[in-house]
Amino acid sequence: MDIKKDLPAIDSHRDLHIWIIENLKMVPVPERAYGNFFEEHCYIILHVPHSPKTTQEVSSNLHYWIGKEAGAEAQEATDAFMQLLEEALGDRMVQHREAQGHESDCFHSYFHPGVIYRKGGPESDLKHVETNMYNIQRLLHIIGRKHVSATEVELSWNSFNKSDIFLLDLGKVMIQWNGPETSISEKSRGLALTCSLRDRERGGRAQIGVVDDEAEASDLMQIMEAVLGCRGGSLRTTVPKKSINQRQKANVRLYHVYERGTDLVVQELATHPLTQDLLQEKDCYILDQCGFKIYVWRGSRSGLQEKKAAFSRAVGFIRAKGYPTYTSVEVVNEGAESVAFKQLFRTWCGDPGCKKPGGPGKLTQVKLDVGKLHSQPELAAQLRMVDDGSGKVEMWCIQNRARQPVDPRHHGQLSSGSCYLVLYTYQKLGRVQYILYLWQGHQATADETKALIYNAEELDLMYQGALVQVHVTMGSEPPHFLAIFQGQLVVFEEITGNNGKGQSAPATRLFHVQGTESHNTRTLEVPARASSLISSDIFLLVTADACYLWFGKGCNGDQREMARMVVTVISGNNKETVLEGQEPPHFWEVLGGRAPYPSKRLPGEASGFQPRLFECSSQMGCLVLTEVVFFGQEDLDKYDVILLDTWQEVFLWLGEAAGEWKEEAVAWGREYLKTHPAGRSLATPIVLVKQGHEPATFTGWFFAWDPYKWMNKQSYEEVMEGSLGSGCAISEVTAEVNNFQPSQRLGNRRTGPLARLALKGSQDSSQKELEQGPNMNTGIASTRPTASSCVSDTCMVVSGSLPRERLMHQAAADLPQGVDPARKEISLGNPRKSSTAWPSGSSSRRKRSWVSSEPSGKLLPPCWSSHPHPPCQ
Repeated sequence: MDIKKDLPAIDSHRDLHIWIIENLKMVPVPERAYGNFFEEHCYIILHVPHSPKTTQEVSSNLHYWIGKEAGAEAQEATDAFMQLLEEALGDRMVQHREAQGHESDCFHSYFHPGVIYRKGGPESDLKHVETNMYNIQRLLHIIGRKHVSATEVELSWNSFNKSDIFLLDLGKVMIQWNGPETSISEKSRGLALTCSLRDRERGGRAQIGVVDDEAEASDLMQIMEAVLGCRGGSLRTTVPKKSINQRQKANVRLYHVYERGTDLVVQELATHPLTQDLLQEKDCYILDQCGFKIYVWRGSRSGLQEKKAAFSRAVGFIRAKGYPTYTSVEVVNEGAESVAFKQLFRTWCGDPGCKKPGGPGKLTQVKLDVGKLHSQPELAAQLRMVDDGSGKVEMWCIQNRARQPVDPRHHGQLSSGSCYLVLYTYQKLGRVQYILYLWQGHQATADETKALIYNAEELDLMYQGALVQVHVTMGSEPPHFLAIFQGQLVVFEEITGNNGKGQSAPATRLFHVQGTESHNTRTLEVPARASSLISSDIFLLVTADACYLWFGKGCNGDQREMARMVVTVISGNNKETVLEGQEPPHFWEVLGGRAPYPSKRLPGEASGFQPRLFECSSQMGCLVLTEVVFFGQEDLDKYDVILLDTWQEVFLWLGEAAGEWKEEAVAWGREYLKTHPAGRSLATPIVLVKQGHEPATFTGWFFAWDPYKWMNKQSYEEVMEGSLGSGCAISEVTAEVNNFQPSQRLGNRRTGPLARLALKGSQDSSQKELEQGPNMNTGIASTRPTASSCVSDTCMVVSGSLPRERLMHQAAADLPQGVDPARKEISLGNPRKSSTAWPSGSSSRRKRSWVSSEPSGKLLPPCWSSHPHPPCQ
C-alpha cells in the first residue's frame, strides 16, 4: 500500500491530537471538530498528558478508531500509520484499538460532553463542523450515562424509543425529546451535549426546545410532527444494553504467546489473582479480561516482529475465542503499562509511584503540620490525615442495638467483639466539619453490625447529613483514626462488662504493639503463645504476677518509645523489660513453651497505584462501573454515585440528588473490593462522602478543587423551570417551518419524507460572523399546553417583512409562500421598521417559559438576531 510516510507535525503544547485517514493520508482534524467522527472513516488519536493533576508519570495513549462503515483499505492504512507513529514516538506509548460504539473509557474521557457519529463518505471536501450552517435537518440518537454519544439515525418516528433521548436538529431550532423512561441524569447530560452542538455548530445562535412531557409541549410536538409526520402507534421499548459487571471483569486469564516453528502457540498460564513475576521480559503475553477487553503485553527484550504482530495476534485471539469483532484491544510495553493493566495484578513493583508519599514507612519520616494539611489538600490526601487528631472526640459502644457513651478516660480501648461509633469534630478555615468512624471488631455479630449502621444514620440525621462516614475494620484503621487516640489505641479480645457478654478476662494476655508514631501505632491482643511473637516488633505479656515488655531484635528506638507510652493503658503494674534471646524461664512457661516464630511482619499492601474514578450504577442487581480517566471535579454531578479508589481507601461520593442510593453505596464499595481482579483486602476502609461535605483526604486527589463550584450551578430542573421571557419565538419558528423549504444542497441523505416542511435557515454566514463567536442571546424553551398552534394555521407574508438575502437570487419555487416573483420589492423589509411573518388569525401572543443566558431573562430569538425584530407582546 502506497501511503504518505511523512508524518504530520505534533504540537508539544497540546494534550490531544486527532487525524482522519483520507486518501491514504493523515489529515489533521481542527480542534473545534474534536468529538465528531464520520462512520466511513478511520481516525488516529494521540493523547500526551501534560496536566498537573497527574501526580505520577503517565504513559501517552495512541488510539486507532474504526468507523462501522470504514473500508478495508482505510483500516490497512491506519494500521500502517500506527506503526510509523510508534517508531517515531518511542515505546512509552499505550496503544488502543477502538470500534465505533464500543470505545474504551479512556477514549471517551477525552470528549466532553460527548462524541457524535456522523454519516459520511470519503468526499474530498469533507468538513467536520460547519459553523453557522443552518441548512440542516437530522435526527440524533443520544445514549450513555457518564460517557455520552450521539448517532445520526433515520429521520422518522420509527427511530424513537421510550428509553433514550433524541435530538431533532433543524438548524435554527434544536428540539431535545426525552424518552419517558430516561433518568434526570441522562436528560441533563443530553442537554449538555445539545448545548455544545449549538455553540460549536451554530455559533450559539440556535434555539433549543426540550420535550419532557409531550402533553405539556404541544407546540414543540407540532413542529416535530411537521417534520417527521404524524406518529402512528406507540413507541417501542428497547432491551437495555447488557453491560459487563464487576464480577465478570474479575475473571482474568493470562496466556503466553510464542512461535514454535511455523505455528503460533497460545498457552494459558494463570488465572486471577495474577502476579507480576509471571511476565518475562523476553516474551509477549495476552491477558483476557472475560472478553470485555484484551491486553497484549510486550516485554522489553521481545523480538521486533513479535511487537509488530501485537494487534494481529489480538484480533486472531478474539476470533478464536468467538468474541465480538468490536472487542477492545490495548497493547502495553514493559515499563509503560497503563494504570488499568497494572491493577489487574495483586502487586506491581518497579514503578516510581511505589515510592510516593503515603506508601509503607513514609509516615514515619513526616512531621505533621496542621497548617500545611489545611492549605495543601494533596498532602492531606496522600497522608490520609485531615489534621493531627487534636479535635473533639465523642465515642459510643453499640449495646443492645443502641449506642452507649464511652467514658473519655476509656477512649481508644476497644473490644474485638463489639462495634463503636467515634465522632470527630474539627475546624477547617473557620468551618466546622465532622467525621464519623464506624469501627467493627472481628468478632462482632451481624446484628451488632446492622445496629452500628442504623445508629450512624440516626447521628447523620441529627447533624443534617454533614457527617463523612468512614467504615473501619479492626486492624486496618486509617492513620487519622489512630492519631485521634494519640497512638494509644488498644483492641482487647474481650473486656469484662463492657460488651454485655459477661466473660472474664484470661489470666495471661499477650499484646502486639505496632508503630513508630501516634498516627501509625495500634496495639492488638493476640493469642498468648510463643508462635505469636515477631522479631521485628514489640510485645507486652501480662500475667497474674508479672508483666514483661518484650523487645524483638529488629525493633527500633521509635517503636520502643511508643511502646512504653502504650503499655500504661493496659497495665499499671511494674514492667520488666525483656530483650529477645534473654527471656527468663517464666516468660516461656506462661506462653506454653518455646515455639518457632517469624522474624519479620508481612508487608502491607502496595500503595503505589494511581487513583481511579468510576461512576456507579446497577444492572440486574450487579455493580456496573464506568471509569473516568484523567478525572477532575467537573466529572462529579449531583445525580452521581462516584467511586474513587486510592488503593488504601475507597471513597463513595454521593451527589445531592443521589441520596436514594446511600444504602447501596457502601454495599457497592464492598462488592468492588470483593470482585477486584487483584484480590483486594476486604478490610480496606470505605469512606462515604456527600456533596458539599468533602474532606481534604478526598479533595486532595483532584486538581484545583473549588468548594464553591456547585453553589451557582443550575440543576436540570432549575434550567427547565426558567422564567417568563419572549412569548413569540416558537410562533416565529413554526411560521418559518411553514413558509420555507430546505436547501437543495441537503440531498436525500439529510431529508426525511416530509422534508418540504423543514426549517430553512439563512445562507452561510460571513466570515465576520464566524469570528464574532457565539451570540449571547440564546436560550432553552420549554412550552406549556396551548389551545392552538400556528403550525396548523394558514400563514401569509405581510408586506415589508423579509430581509434582502431571503429574496435575492432565489428561484420562484424557492420563494416564501405569498411572495410575488415579479414584485419582490413589496416583501422587502425596511430596516427602520419592525415587521416579520405572522400566522393569519393569531394576533394574540401566548406566553411560554424561556431560560435566557442574559440576567434580564429576556432573549432575542437567534433566527432573527441580525435583522429587525418586532417587540413581543
